[in-house]
Amino acid sequence: MDSTSAARHDDGPPTVPSDWAALRAAPARPEPKIYPLEFGASGSEYFRIWIVNLLLTLVTLGLYYPWAKVRKLRYFYGNTRLAGHAFDFHGDPKRMLRGYLLVGALFALYAFAGQVSPVAGVIALVILAAIWPALLAASMRFRLAQTSWRGLRFQFTGDTAGAYKALLPAFAAVIVMIAMSAAIAADAPAAGVRPRPPSGFALFVFFLSMAAVAGLAPLTLWLLKRYQHDHYQFASVRTRFTAGPGSFYLLALKTAGLVLLVGLVAGIVAVLVGLGGGGGPSFGRFLLGMLAVFAAYLAVLFALQPFLISRLQNLVWSRTESRTVGFTSELRFWPLARLMAVNIFLVVLTFGLYWPFAAVATARLRLQAVSVQSRGDLDALVARAGSGSQDASGDAAADLFGVDLGL
Repeated sequence: MDSTSAARHDDGPPTVPSDWAALRAAPARPEPKIYPLEFGASGSEYFRIWIVNLLLTLVTLGLYYPWAKVRKLRYFYGNTRLAGHAFDFHGDPKRMLRGYLLVGALFALYAFAGQVSPVAGVIALVILAAIWPALLAASMRFRLAQTSWRGLRFQFTGDTAGAYKALLPAFAAVIVMIAMSAAIAADAPAAGVRPRPPSGFALFVFFLSMAAVAGLAPLTLWLLKRYQHDHYQFASVRTRFTAGPGSFYLLALKTAGLVLLVGLVAGIVAVLVGLGGGGGPSFGRFLLGMLAVFAAYLAVLFALQPFLISRLQNLVWSRTESRTVGFTSELRFWPLARLMAVNIFLVVLTFGLYWPFAAVATARLRLQAVSVQSRGDLDALVARAGSGSQDASGDAAADLFGVDLGL
C-alpha cells in the first residue's frame, strides 16, 4: 500500500458532494395525515324532511322547491364531517327562486318556440346553448360560496370564459346535430308528396353527427371536470386537476366494453331461454325469450350506472390535489351495484316511500369512500385564514341570481 492510499484510508470515507449533503441534511417531508369523510345522516330523519318538502312543493306547484332544496342540503351538509367538524350550507331560498324562475323561463321559451316552427325551435336551442356556460359558472360560484367548513366559505375561482371553453366541444356536437336536422328537413318531400326513404347524404350526416357526439363526449366531460376541479378554493388552498383526457377516453372504452360484454352474455341467455328445449317454437318460449331480452336490457342498465359512478368518482377525486391537500376515493363497483339494486327494489315495493332512505344510504357509501390527505395542520390553515378577511366578491356575484344547477 502506498502512502497516498494510506493517507486516504486514515482520513476516513471520501467526501460527500455538497448537494448530497444538503439533501441528507434537509428535513424529511412529513407523511400526510388522512382524514376520512364521515356521514351521520339517518334515513328516518331525512324521511320527515323529504315528505314535508314533497307535499309543500306539490301544494305550491313547485314554487317551494328552493326551500326544499336548502333544507335537504343543510341536512346532508350538516351530517357530513371532516376532522370532526361538519359542513354547512347558507343558500337563501328567495335568491335561489329567482335563479330557478330564470332557468324555467328559458326552457319554457325553448318548448314554446319548438311548437311554433322547427326553425324557431332551432334558434331557441342555439340561444339556450349560448347562455348555458354562463349559467354553469354562476351555479358553481353560488354553490361553493354558500358552502362552509369551520366557519370559512369555499370559493370557486373559475370565470365565465373558462366555462365557454370547457363546453366548446359540446357546442360543436350541437352544431353538427343542427346541420343534420337541416339536411334531413331539406331532403324531406313537400307536403302531399309520397314519402320516400332518406337519401344517402341525410343518412351520412345523421351517422356523422352521432359519431361526433360519441367521440366528443369523453373530451367534453374531461374539460368540464377540469374546469370545476381546477378552481376549487378553501382559504389558501386551491385545487388543480391532474388527469388528462386519455383517462376519460379509457373509461369510455371500458364502459363500452362492459356494455357489450353484459349485453352479449344476457343476449345469449335470452336466446337459450327463448329457443331452448325440444319441439318447434311455441308462444310460451317466445314469451320467455322476450322476458329474457328485457332482463338483459335491465342487466346492462344495472351494470352501467354503478360502474360509471364508481369509476368516475374515483378518477376525478383521486386526481384532484393541491400543494398541501389531496384526495383519495375508493368507491367499489360491487357494493354500489348491490346497494342500487336493493334501493330500486325497495323504492318500487314501497311505491316511492323508501326514496329518502335510499338517498341517505347512497350518500353514505359515496362520501365515506373519500378521504382527505393533508401535509399541513388543518387547524393552522383555518387559523391563518380566519385571521384575514375573506374575499366576498365571489359570494356577491354568485347571489346575483342564485343559480344552482346541482353540478
